Amino acid sequence: MRKFFDIDDRLLTLGEEVEAELRPAFARIESNAFQNQQKVLAAFIHNNVGENCFTSSTGYGYGDVGRDKLERVFADAMECEDALLRHNFMCGTHALTVALFGVLRPGDTMLCVTGMPYDTIQSVIGISKTPASGSLKEFGIRFDKIDLLESGAVDIPAALDKLRTDDSVKMVYLQRSRGYSLRPSLTVEQIGEICAAVRSVKPEVIIMVDNCYGEFVQLTEPCCHGADLMAGSLIKNAGGGIAPTGGYIAGRADLVEMCSYRLSTPGTGREVGCTLGHSREMYMGLFAAPHVVGEALKTAAFCAGLFSRLGYGVTPLPDEPRADIIQSVLLRNPESLIAFCQGIQSGSPVDSMALPEPWDMPGYDNQIIMASGSFTLGSSIELSADAPLREPYAVWMQGALNYAAGKTGILIAAQRMLTKGLLADF
Repeated sequence: MRKFFDIDDRLLTLGEEVEAELRPAFARIESNAFQNQQKVLAAFIHNNVGENCFTSSTGYGYGDVGRDKLERVFADAMECEDALLRHNFMCGTHALTVALFGVLRPGDTMLCVTGMPYDTIQSVIGISKTPASGSLKEFGIRFDKIDLLESGAVDIPAALDKLRTDDSVKMVYLQRSRGYSLRPSLTVEQIGEICAAVRSVKPEVIIMVDNCYGEFVQLTEPCCHGADLMAGSLIKNAGGGIAPTGGYIAGRADLVEMCSYRLSTPGTGREVGCTLGHSREMYMGLFAAPHVVGEALKTAAFCAGLFSRLGYGVTPLPDEPRADIIQSVLLRNPESLIAFCQGIQSGSPVDSMALPEPWDMPGYDNQIIMASGSFTLGSSIELSADAPLREPYAVWMQGALNYAAGKTGILIAAQRMLTKGLLADF
């Protein structure tokens, strides 16, 4: 590696030791990726995907066979009834917003049982410090939340008490990933336990999961465990680093249909929406996703192993079972946080010459620093790192299209911290 990058020999040796320790964890990740790849391949074969599915449509997009078949393939891969998968979902937050507005009505209450949701969703709900026009709140949709227990687990008894006493609760909302917090991400098994408990009290409630960062990490998805609806981004896991944009909503067929009327217009729903030549990339991205997610998970485990050996707190732990691709590292101070992100950027294939700095990003209440030298702007299935400039100065790292590049990027980030004298214990 020193032939190409100026990385301290001590870091290289430490990296080799960490990699050796992680072989059992890597084997588990590769086994999951293999089984998920079989599931996706079967979905392609069973739906008779052909060259004609990649044909571009324009205008209204009526009769786009490839668009409609891709949604059936995705629904099969997610093991749910139906899916809405489109390039014109601009981001994961957009897909989540369409789902929320699609099924909630004035007077309904959205109950989030995983504490305060991610920053950008707070604006959608209407609870952010800086109000945004057009929120759920403006349309008379109420929001409530159940704080997590000190352990980071969902307080199921408190959630059930709320369901028993508030008839207006139409939706129970779960955020699978940790967002900008250090609580554990939810496994699909834990989601199943929550769903079963909720159903025991209020069978008719809609259970929705923000599935961002979680697709193909485990062998099943939330809808296999009782969730009615889930949504996510195609420039995260499900797009495999190939889809150039887009998102999805998947789950119960009647709810997906309702969401389609919010995406387009009442009456037309999913029947409109041209593909403009993106179909091939979206098919390829879905097909590549299980392998790419496996590479991202190995990169996350390596990051956890290296930085825990360097004396930093990490979550999840290096060999801990994972529910999403996100790795948190507690870097203790803003200088280390900025140096880590700048190192990730300098180890990226695109815009490595850029120097990320904290800035006031739309949708967030704190300054944010983001490192993402990616082929698709903002893609977090590609190696990236970001964090708000606030206590405890943790960084959230995710992605890597392949482990070899991901491992190198992590070592370059550690080297930048070493060069700046920030690895005090090394």
